[in-house]
Amino acid sequence: MKASLKIAYWAPRLLAIASILFISIFAFDAFDPRYSVIQQLGNFFLHLIPSIVLLLILLLAWKKELLGGVIFILVGLIFAIPIYLHNYTANHFSVGQSLLTVLIVCLPFTAVGFLFLVSRKLHRKARRR
Repeated sequence: MKASLKIAYWAPRLLAIASILFISIFAFDAFDPRYSVIQQLGNFFLHLIPSIVLLLILLLAWKKELLGGVIFILVGLIFAIPIYLHNYTANHFSVGQSLLTVLIVCLPFTAVGFLFLVSRKLHRKARRR
């Protein structure tokens, strides 16, 4: 397999793993000494649900790049709205800070989606040769 095909294959997968790990870091907000250990663990696992869902999407995309790519693009685009609204209203961020947060959180998943689509296209093209 040519190096460019290997990069096209691994880039979306590695970026997805890194992005999911990044999102998972936010689950550590669940640990608060005001709550019991059981409550903290319950909150921690509750906060990990988005990461688990994203991991399941990655597993799907690993074998079905077209479907996974489309889902990752939709995840990145759809979640941009509630993340923006949450940061702008609840956290009282400025418009610029809210947009930056959206870019940091959502753009990697949209990029992953496009990279899966590119990977699929390149591999299909290489198989036809």
